[in-house]
Amino acid sequence: MTSSVVAQVFDGPGQPFRLEQYPLPTPGPGERIVAISCATLCGSDVHTIEGRRHEPTPAILGHEGIGEVIAAGTGVEHDLGRRVTWTLADSCGQCRFCQQLDLPQKCDDLFKYGHASLTDGTGLNGTYSSHVLLRRGTHLVDVPATISDTVAAPANCALATAVAAIDVLPEGVDRILVQGAGLLGLYAAALLRHRGVKSVWCCDPLEKRRQQVAAWDVTAIHPDDVGQVKECDAVLEMAGYAPAVADGVQALRIGGTYVFVGMVHPDSQLPLTGEQVIRKSLRLQGVHNYAPRHLNQAVDFLAELGQDDRLENLVSPPRPLSELSQAFSEARSQTWLRVAVAPDSCL
Repeated sequence: MTSSVVAQVFDGPGQPFRLEQYPLPTPGPGERIVAISCATLCGSDVHTIEGRRHEPTPAILGHEGIGEVIAAGTGVEHDLGRRVTWTLADSCGQCRFCQQLDLPQKCDDLFKYGHASLTDGTGLNGTYSSHVLLRRGTHLVDVPATISDTVAAPANCALATAVAAIDVLPEGVDRILVQGAGLLGLYAAALLRHRGVKSVWCCDPLEKRRQQVAAWDVTAIHPDDVGQVKECDAVLEMAGYAPAVADGVQALRIGGTYVFVGMVHPDSQLPLTGEQVIRKSLRLQGVHNYAPRHLNQAVDFLAELGQDDRLENLVSPPRPLSELSQAFSEARSQTWLRVAVAPDSCL
């Protein structure tokens, strides 16, 4: 087993990544070390390196990934050798959010991977690295061999979040509009059709994305045509674009549900009045991250589909971790819904 870790360190917006080497730590009780086989670049990390989001630095970014448990502390020795993905945060399991409110993702002692500095714990907190240390309280999910690394890597962010967004919908919804066909929106639309929802629309300005979501038997439309969609039971906001809320509210029936998921950024002033909400008797729901059960369901969804070209074509072939800067340039080009990186074989 290797005795060192290679990681890309982020020092702040406008500064280049530093490829650094660290000793492999010994995991404490309940902790595991995962050798990362693949990581993908979430849009939130693109925002971080551009300065639109603020994270402590220096840090190892990245929270989407898959790998093998190569070391385990006392109490979790049985996890050695598992091919896993994991929740993007750990939680204590004891506080009010964990036990009473069914919101472990808002735990009083929450820790989020890829969002912490090198001075926090061992510093191996992100997936843009050859290894990550998973803390006590992190939920692991086994990934079947039928799911490739590139398909599995984004499951613990975009896919599990899409599952959580659908989880809050009322029973019996059968007309749903998804706003945005990025990976989050595409996953949500595909999940809805997979679960038997009769009518699913998904809007996006990019033709390639509309083609990708249409492959899931979803009605793909341009945002300019959203006005044609009427009497929806629910709208899922997945685009992070505040002006689209007006169209979404217009598409809802009286008593419909609007779920906010994508606008996790300050530029999210809503074109919405209290009168619109009241007169239409709307239900507004925010969803941020997910609970462990949602990651279980996400991997189950991938396992049910098996080797599916519609999934494989969403993620780029992995670039070497040493080319992380180039990977971010590729992510900005929007050629792929996710760009993948993998530890260099020579490192």
